[in-house]
Amino acid sequence: MNYTSIKDYQSLLAQGEISCVDVVSHYIREIKKYWHLNAFLEVYEKEALDRANELDTLRKSGRKTGRLHGVIVGIKDVICYKNHITSAASRMLENFNSVYNATAIEKLLQEEAIIIGRQNCDEFAMGSSNENSAFGNVLNAIDNSRVPGGSSGGSAVAVQAGLCMISLGSDTGGSVRQPADFCGVVGLKPSYGRISRYGLIAYGSSFDQIGIFANNIDDAGLVLEIISGKDVYDSTTIDDVFFSDIEAYTGTNKIGYFPVMFDHPGLDKEIASKQKEFINSLTKHGIETLPIEFDLLDYIVPAYYILTTAEASSNLSRYDGLKYGVSGFSPELEEQVKITRSKFFGKEVQRRIMLGTFVLSEGYYDAYVTHAQKVRQILLDKIKDIFQQVDAIILPVSPTTAFKIGEKNNDPIEMFLADIYTVFANLTGIPAISIPLFQHTNGMPFGIQLMASHANELTLLSLSKKLIFIQNR
Repeated sequence: MNYTSIKDYQSLLAQGEISCVDVVSHYIREIKKYWHLNAFLEVYEKEALDRANELDTLRKSGRKTGRLHGVIVGIKDVICYKNHITSAASRMLENFNSVYNATAIEKLLQEEAIIIGRQNCDEFAMGSSNENSAFGNVLNAIDNSRVPGGSSGGSAVAVQAGLCMISLGSDTGGSVRQPADFCGVVGLKPSYGRISRYGLIAYGSSFDQIGIFANNIDDAGLVLEIISGKDVYDSTTIDDVFFSDIEAYTGTNKIGYFPVMFDHPGLDKEIASKQKEFINSLTKHGIETLPIEFDLLDYIVPAYYILTTAEASSNLSRYDGLKYGVSGFSPELEEQVKITRSKFFGKEVQRRIMLGTFVLSEGYYDAYVTHAQKVRQILLDKIKDIFQQVDAIILPVSPTTAFKIGEKNNDPIEMFLADIYTVFANLTGIPAISIPLFQHTNGMPFGIQLMASHANELTLLSLSKKLIFIQNR
């Protein structure tokens, strides 16, 4: 049972050739078959089958069905699902039972999606390899000796390995796009504010955004249309309504690129060569390309990590064994907090909290945070100017293909620098997508990244579909 699209799948349902129960049973078998990948932390087997049975009955009654009727969805373990554990892949929240639905989950359920389970990730969404989960590594389905990318590695692998149709992840600095690139699937990070963050466990609140993993552009666009929108529970959501009418796009097909990013010494030479060749080929397909000077590349990663760790230090302060987290170790408040945070946070989370606390401390705030905020504003001004000239920007997703498990664990700085091409979109709040286009001689997939102006996902999806068509023709 391999479905090329949600539309084709729902057509089969409508014709009576398959049932939701059949399909849920299939995915449950596949998840069990590939359990060693560690993509799922929990599967809602009985609940999903009961839901499937209800939807089959509803459909056969002749009533109108929802736009995601019967679609099998997995959710990253940082998105709250009422009466289900949401642990952020951490011992700190190992038994935390959510008391409400995230807005995105609520909208999925209203359109009759079936949520099949929660997916493994880097603890509190902090990581680029999915090696930081308290519940073990996720393995890349193509090569089990390699990482799937992070932090939404389980969500990417679930779509890659055919364990669900759609996954919801989160993207604070590339955590949807980079694993999508490593796994050869579509990974969409919408504009900041496009999807409500209500019910998303916070890492860096001015950066976080729920994102979508899919097998194709149309499916990603449909899910985005359904789960996006203004939300009274999240004041940062935008009013602009998104319609995934990809065929209606009437832009000028003008794409900009930063030569400095493709000439960076850290970018794998084969990746750079194939991406440059692809960009050079676009003009004969009616897409104009424009080189753009960009002299801020060296400032992006430092600014990102200063600001996100500062926000993480604040957001994660609630996990003290009193408000949230494991408790009961000591009657002394200070000792209780010390034991809880040192014992139940993993090393990467501790590292980022400590870095954030340092840059927020007296005497260092102006030296680090203030300057990082200035860089962010310069980038915002720069991006507005760029989108006066072009419809989209094309750039790499990651400097390498999926690397070996443990390869970068001894050098946190090298791991941080792996985010060099993705954090730009989070710093500026613009939408970005990773689309699978190529295969490396090492056997691993890689693609290319597109970015568009804020709230302009239609351009992003339309051009992505066009680029995939060009590469596959």
